[in-house]
Amino acid sequence: MRSPLDRLRHALSFEIIALLLVVPLGAVAFHVPIHDIGVVGIVSATLATLWNMIYNYVFDVALQRLSGTTKKSASLRILHTVLFETGLLIVLMPFFAWYLGISLWQAFVMDLSFALFYMVYALGFNWAYDKVFPLPEWSGAPASG
Repeated sequence: MRSPLDRLRHALSFEIIALLLVVPLGAVAFHVPIHDIGVVGIVSATLATLWNMIYNYVFDVALQRLSGTTKKSASLRILHTVLFETGLLIVLMPFFAWYLGISLWQAFVMDLSFALFYMVYALGFNWAYDKVFPLPEWSGAPASG
């Protein structure tokens, strides 16, 4: 299983790279000033980083207990990503509505758009991260799921 320091490196690198992509794209896509999307992005990234560390730890503990390894198959990676983004969407939607002064429906659409971006991004980032920083326990272990 990953160490707390490795989890911190993962969470911070994930959010920093994502912010560099999502802030300018969000400003253009939603016709919102870049500084407003920047604030939304930074608050979202902060909450997402905390959620990321907690969620991934709990997911890995459960996976280790159920399958004996934390190695993830493609289908398990998709489930992992969908569950993560669903939880984050529930937390962030009210903040989007309040800060941007928009309806909950508009916040839902905006948050869902960000969640879809992040699902694709998370799948690719996490796969790459596991290739760059593999765990010793994975050598020879079959992927679960």
